[in-house]
Amino acid sequence: MENPTSPSPSPSYPVSAAGNALRVVRLLHELDELRVMDVSDRLGVARSTAHRILAMLVFEGFAVQDRHKVYRPGPALRAIRGSHAAPPPDLITIAHPHLRRLADAVRETTHLMVLEGNGARFLDGVEGPQALRVSYRTGTLLPAHATSGGKAMLAALPADRLRSLYPNGLPEDGAKSPKDFESLVNELVSVRRHGYALNLQESERGVHAVGACVRDHAGTVVAAVAVAAPSVRCTRARLTELSQPLLAAVRDIGQGL
Repeated sequence: MENPTSPSPSPSYPVSAAGNALRVVRLLHELDELRVMDVSDRLGVARSTAHRILAMLVFEGFAVQDRHKVYRPGPALRAIRGSHAAPPPDLITIAHPHLRRLADAVRETTHLMVLEGNGARFLDGVEGPQALRVSYRTGTLLPAHATSGGKAMLAALPADRLRSLYPNGLPEDGAKSPKDFESLVNELVSVRRHGYALNLQESERGVHAVGACVRDHAGTVVAAVAVAAPSVRCTRARLTELSQPLLAAVRDIGQGL
């Protein structure tokens, strides 16, 4: 009888292309980011071959490429990994023009993000036109409870689902973040009432942001958009003003899905 814990024998027929693709998926899962040269070195293939493999994974939704040519887990891989929800495959394509228009209108940086466990994964962004501005964070995963878009998405969750994301309470990650789970719950009540969430230097010192949810035609939250600005010129009152064009933008994105 075979030992169930022993490794499976290699297939007797050639599957190098499929095998390489699966190895890259595994690398993405383990490392969370890859470049063409990383795949080329680890698989021992030409860079052109590595590029074709990554391009195929992007096409199938297993990877996404940011503006720095770094590949990260895509919605299909995140769904397998057990993330909260896989965003629609055309989310970035549809949202980007709206992010750009919003950035031009308010002259500040805009972000698109999805909920990944209890984190907010930044998928896309457009920097504002001013010299002093917030950089976009494409590919970054930050604690959802410390970001405006993350709070907006957390506020849309059922109470039991929200609690399941924090079985051990909130992590220690910033003096201005909610101190404990009950404080977060209380803040999310206000977020639901207003329709948007604020981030007052909670994810990064010197940065204020306002975020709101993107909902599809069924009313399901699929993402969030945030407007971020240097705190020196963006007061809490200014964030309230920014919430109006932000809410219009997320409605437009949702209608396009």
